[in-house]
Order: sequence, then structure tokens, then C-alpha cells
Amino acid sequence: MKFNINDALNVRYIKLHFTLCFPEDCILPVSKASAIRGGMGEMLLRANCIRNRECEVCDFQGECIVQRTMYSRFDNKPDFIITGDSVGYVVECEDYREVFKRGDTLKFNLLLFGKTIVYFNQYFQALYALGQNGIGRSHAKFLIVQVKNTKGQAILEDSNIYMKYYQVETLQNYVDYRMKQIEQRGYPDKMVFCTPLTQKFHGEFLEEFCMEAINKSIQRRLYMLNCFENNDIQEFYYEELPIPMIIQQSVREIK
Repeated sequence: MKFNINDALNVRYIKLHFTLCFPEDCILPVSKASAIRGGMGEMLLRANCIRNRECEVCDFQGECIVQRTMYSRFDNKPDFIITGDSVGYVVECEDYREVFKRGDTLKFNLLLFGKTIVYFNQYFQALYALGQNGIGRSHAKFLIVQVKNTKGQAILEDSNIYMKYYQVETLQNYVDYRMKQIEQRGYPDKMVFCTPLTQKFHGEFLEEFCMEAINKSIQRRLYMLNCFENNDIQEFYYEELPIPMIIQQSVREIK
């Protein structure tokens, strides 16, 4: 069976927009996405682990809520996957500030794919517990003041959760939405990476933008997500797309 881009976009996901508020002055890590991921995992382990974190020999591993949320397994694992990392969720944060004053807010996104979508309450409770315990070396405490969906509807507001706004979409929905945005804004020839990108191609880290590398990376990611969903997709490289000419680019190293 050949890789079909339309079939490949039939991957379920949900994107949640979180707003946190800090009740006291604090210092946060530059990479908040990593801190949030690590903090959620720690909170889930504290609340659920019954075998002293000895995962390799745990007789409850198949039912472990931490494994199902933070390390959710592929239903159809690609041959090239050799690590235990999950593609079931992504944390996004474009705020690189370190100093936060009392009352300041932080926004970040949590994307859940496939079967991890049903574990919203586990992620939410882990984030709530992280706020009580504190994040980063300074153990900065926070409150979750709002969670919205991609349409701006409040899933969490004033301590109430409205699951009717917890709306599952597909990657096809997202592509259609982004294409419409491009048409409305009138710059179909521009690509902007809002967060730092590290890209490896032919064994070397790229020092400038390479469309061929990005194209193949996207296809591989799509294949992985379809394997995670157990969709019947056999080949993840379809016929080469025409690669546009790069007229101008601006790249800077993030240290």
C-alpha cells in the first residue's frame, strides 16, 4: 500500500492552551517545555507508582498510568524507533523569560495525540500537583487559571471544567485551517519557525534551512503518528514533492 497524504492526515489530536499564574516572584528555567514535561512525569510517578519506580521489572507495567500517558506505546512500532520516547503528547512554550513577578502569567500548549487524548484528567491533575509542589530549581508554585481549546472556548474557567469544549480534531482539520489562514494573510511563500529548531540530515546537524530535510522529517513524523494510531499506512515516503527555491533566509544560533 502506497503512502497517501490524505490518509496520513487522519490522525486524531487535541490542542490545549494553558494559562498559569504565579502567586509570588520567582525564577523559571529558560526551557519551560522540558521543565513541564519532567514535572508532570514526576507528579504522575508520585501519585501512581507502586513498585519503587523499577519499571523494567514491574508486574503492573501493562496497566501503568504513567506508561500510558508519558510513555504511551506504539500499536505498530516502526523499525527505526529504538528509544522509549512517546509521540503521544507534545508540550509547546514560546516564553523564554526567566524572571516572573507576582501575578505574572505563563502560557503554554499541550497537544495530545491518539489514545492519550482520553487521559486529559491525568495530565491536568499532574499539572495541578506540579503547581502545588513548584517547578524548576526555585520550586516556583503556580495556579492553573485557564485551559482553552483551539477555538478559544474555555475547558477550565473559574475552577469549573467544561468537557463539552474538549473537542477532538484531526490533522486534516489543522491543515485546512492553516491553509485558510495563509490565504487570508496573503503570504503563502513564507515559512516561520517560532521555536528553536534542531534538524539532523544525513548524520549532520543543519546550519542553514534545508527544505528537503524538513520535507522528509515531516513525512517520517506523519508515519510515526499513524503507527501510534495503528492506521494501515505501510510506506512513509511518497513521491518527492517539488522543493521551492529559497530566496532569503535568516538563521541564528540559540545558546
